Amino acid sequence: MKNYNLLLYVFLVVPILVFSQEKVKDSIKKDKPQRAAFESSYIIDNPTNVLLHKNAMEVQMSHRFGLINGGTNDLAGFWAPSNIRIGLAYGIHERVTIGFGTTKFDRLQDFNWKVSLLRQTRSDKIPVSVSYYGNFTIDARKKNQGLFVNLEDRYSYFNQLIIARRFNSKLSLQVAPSISHYNIVKNTMRNDMVAIAFGGRYKISPQTSIMIDYSQPITEFLKDNPSPGISMGFEFSTSAHAFQLFITNYNGIVPQKNYMFNQNDGFGRGEFNPFGKGGGQFLVGFNITRIYNF
Repeated sequence: MKNYNLLLYVFLVVPILVFSQEKVKDSIKKDKPQRAAFESSYIIDNPTNVLLHKNAMEVQMSHRFGLINGGTNDLAGFWAPSNIRIGLAYGIHERVTIGFGTTKFDRLQDFNWKVSLLRQTRSDKIPVSVSYYGNFTIDARKKNQGLFVNLEDRYSYFNQLIIARRFNSKLSLQVAPSISHYNIVKNTMRNDMVAIAFGGRYKISPQTSIMIDYSQPITEFLKDNPSPGISMGFEFSTSAHAFQLFITNYNGIVPQKNYMFNQNDGFGRGEFNPFGKGGGQFLVGFNITRIYNF
């Protein structure tokens, strides 16, 4: 009789245990981190929440031509002076990426880092990803230009919190408040600029996306307040490579340079007319990133 009771117990309990284990496995599977919201570490002019895998290296190249309507005989800005940034980033941990870049205008040398604070999960238990991006930048122009009495006059800083969500396989959005700081500015400006950026990507094919990036300065100066950044374009990506082609009114490339000093009025007198007189002050730009895994 005891044997029958034991068999009955086994038949009743084992299916429950198996079902419970499958349920736990399903729960763990659903709670895995969601796939990255974006394909590249940048959404045109602002960083995204994308970090590199450990021991992966990313080569970055950003290029901004001159203004489309900036002058005569400059082929819509292509023959005008262009700004260029070349950078490297390296994943020292799954949640920490560090990098360095050099920019043509003002000879800016930026040391940057990005840290993942929260990761969106597939179960939506954590509905957004939160990352922190910061940089320390040195202006390397010659001292004999009447600038930089002290070494620290060359320093500027940028801190940004990136809140992103991947809604589905096609749509991703992010909002990113930030603080820019320059040790030395004109007496009509302020040393700190509080701003907020909004960005989005919509995939129209497995390798092609439409991208929009808007940056709004909030702090007001006594005069010459910076204009908002307005950027839109396309991204073409593979598993290790991303190419973004767009129009923008930002040409500083380094974030705090754009937020503090941009005077290109994107929409001119309220009209999107980059090719005509009195229209918006836009330029053509592109970003290229390539990841190498070691």
